[in-house]
Amino acid sequence: MKIDTVCFTGHRSQKLPWAFNEEDGRCKIMKEKLRSEILKAIKRGYRTFLCGMAIGFDMISAETVLSLKEEYPDIKLIGALPCRTQDCKWSYKDRIRYRGLLSKLDGVRCIYDEYIGAECMLERNRYMVNNSSLMIALFDGKAGGTKSTIDFARKQGLEIVIIEP
Repeated sequence: MKIDTVCFTGHRSQKLPWAFNEEDGRCKIMKEKLRSEILKAIKRGYRTFLCGMAIGFDMISAETVLSLKEEYPDIKLIGALPCRTQDCKWSYKDRIRYRGLLSKLDGVRCIYDEYIGAECMLERNRYMVNNSSLMIALFDGKAGGTKSTIDFARKQGLEIVIIEP
C-alpha cells in the first residue's frame, strides 16, 4: 500500500485564516491548490489516499478525493480514524458532514474504540505516515500537531507537498 499512497495533514478549521467560512476567497484558492496536488499525485500513479477525517483540512481533502472518483474510479479513500468516537463533541453540522463522508469511504482504519487522549491523534498520524510515500499538507509554519506530523514524515523519508493557507 505504501508506494502508491498519499496521506493528508493540516490544520483544523479554527486555526485557519478563514476559520469555518469555506466561501472565503483564501479557502477557495487553497481548495484549488489541493485539487491540483491530488491530480498530480494521481497522474504519478498514486491510487490510495489516507485521511484522518478531522474538521478542517482533512474533511476538505476527503471531499476533494471523492469528487475525483468519477473521473478516476480506481482511486481509493481510506479514513484513518483516531477513535470511533472522534465526532462525539462536534457540532451537529460537523457531525452530519463527517458521517456523510464516512459513508463514502472505501475503507476505515480505526486506531482506538474510545478517545484516550492526544495519543489517539498521534498514533493515527503515525499510521498514515508509515503507510504512505507522499504527504500533502496544509501548514502555516507554526508549532502544533501538523508540524509534528510533517517532522515525523520527513524522518520517515516521505515526499512532502506543503500548501500554505
